[in-house]
Amino acid sequence: MAVSRKTAPTTSSRRSSASREFADHWELSDLVTDPVKQFDRYLKDLSAKVSRFESARAELSATMPEQGFLNLLTLSEQIARESGRLGAYAYLWFSEDTKQLQARSFKTKVEEQLTALQNHLLFFDLWWQSVDQRNAERLMANSGDFRYHLETIRRFKPHTLSEPEEKIINIKNITGQSAVHQLYDVVTNGFTFTMRIDGKKKTMNREALTAYLRSPKAAVRETAYREMYRVYESQQDLLGEIYKTLVNDWKAENLQLRHFKTPLESRNLSNDIPDRAVDALLSVCTNNAPIFQRYFKLKARLCKIKTMNRYHIYAPHRAEQKTYRYADAVRMVLDAYYGFSPRLAELAQRVFADRHIDARTKPGKMGGAYCYSVTPNLTPYVMLNFTGEARDIATMAHELGHAVHAMMAEQHNVFTFHSTLPLAETASVFGERILSDALMATETNRSVKQSLLVNQLDDIYATVMRQAYFVAFERTAHDMVAQGATTTDLAQTYMTLLRQQFGKSLRVPQEFQWEWLTIPHLYASPFYCYAYSFGNLLVLALYRMYQEQGSAFVPKYLELLAAGGSKAPQAILAEVGVDMNSPAFWQSGFDAISGMVDQLEQTMN
Repeated sequence: MAVSRKTAPTTSSRRSSASREFADHWELSDLVTDPVKQFDRYLKDLSAKVSRFESARAELSATMPEQGFLNLLTLSEQIARESGRLGAYAYLWFSEDTKQLQARSFKTKVEEQLTALQNHLLFFDLWWQSVDQRNAERLMANSGDFRYHLETIRRFKPHTLSEPEEKIINIKNITGQSAVHQLYDVVTNGFTFTMRIDGKKKTMNREALTAYLRSPKAAVRETAYREMYRVYESQQDLLGEIYKTLVNDWKAENLQLRHFKTPLESRNLSNDIPDRAVDALLSVCTNNAPIFQRYFKLKARLCKIKTMNRYHIYAPHRAEQKTYRYADAVRMVLDAYYGFSPRLAELAQRVFADRHIDARTKPGKMGGAYCYSVTPNLTPYVMLNFTGEARDIATMAHELGHAVHAMMAEQHNVFTFHSTLPLAETASVFGERILSDALMATETNRSVKQSLLVNQLDDIYATVMRQAYFVAFERTAHDMVAQGATTTDLAQTYMTLLRQQFGKSLRVPQEFQWEWLTIPHLYASPFYCYAYSFGNLLVLALYRMYQEQGSAFVPKYLELLAAGGSKAPQAILAEVGVDMNSPAFWQSGFDAISGMVDQLEQTMN
């Protein structure tokens, strides 16, 4: 059960006995019960609903009654809910152990069958795009919470193909794009890395290796990076060909078939973000690279690094060398959430109470972390790889932010409770800021304060500047692949951008040219990464509002989360006074970052 305000997690005396233990392995039966054995039954029930929906095809007309139209939308939502649960089960099971053959086979089977059913529903979107504007307005006026979903379908009209073509693309993506990306996951999640630690040779997966990238010992950091890129470089031919195949697929579908002008434009339309807003964001990011160049020079002094290079940008501050128990990490995050909003703390604890979190690292488990919000009114699922590092606590706060965002918007339908991609990072990054601020507010030791600032600036670098340069690489790489570039050509371009990003603040060793091979988003979701830059800079601005307005800001923020994806991002942000097209707005985020660097420098004097 979720905690009430009386049992909110601020001190141990306020915690219920149920909250003293926190789940660290998820329970998937809340999605579907025994789906492997009962798959045929689930498929039969879904097929029956799809057939009902498809039988209404003859009744579709621009002048049809509003109630009949609304009934169809309600049925389509039921289909989306049920197929979403089945698809989520398959993905979460696969995430637990990407090497397990049964899980991989089931995931493929589910994707194939759901795609086949989805093809039977395509006619509705195509018909809806053909309805004249007057009747479309009439039908949308009575569609309630479905309105933005309907507007989104019509937004894609210039880039939508015929029904047979759309069906072919859906089928092709399962055996093409999706299969190739799954190959990348299977190959890279199967990598093992070997290091000599305290005189003993250890073999580990990437998650375990990542801990050594932040080791207090410079030699260990360097060795860990060299080992990571040694393994990826040894597979450069395979991973490079996978990347080029996915880029060519993106080009073939989005530029050649759907007639987008640029590869990035397709992502912008999906996000419902104007091209000029994305251009403004990325341009401001590039212009502010010197802020982080200055930070890394300060960090070299602070951490007593004689020659600063790329091995050491995540070097821990000397005060940050402890590890944390899982239960203590959970309490720290819930305490921080409660200090900002008891409602958010209550929602975050639901993830643990409902056993919807898988936290421990283990062989074969998918790397990284994510939150999977499946349907409204179903507590989201969170996957972590918790190793006890301080950074793992921030990751927990981040992913729980995604979860509370979805739960705040659970009054919307399955099509509109998810926010669009750039706003999807708002609550997650805000959760990290809440945690950092809570820890900073109670700290009096100068060294620990420095450590907290270093942690924040490291995270902001990783989620703002680094992500913006990933997109800069993608914009160039997509054009290069179209011109027949080799994997080596792409690596050289990536290296050029790295050196531009860091300037003279540090040296970039040659093996970092292979870093792009290690970034799953570049493979799975082209141009996804600017959402992190967008979300982080947005949060820095929103958090400044919170610092200025205090508790009066909290209801506005909760309303922003409750909007989910029920309106265009521009409209949602306008309600809190944000103009995403303005370079000055994005610059205000960097001004906040610059102020943090100033604050760090002051602690060093």
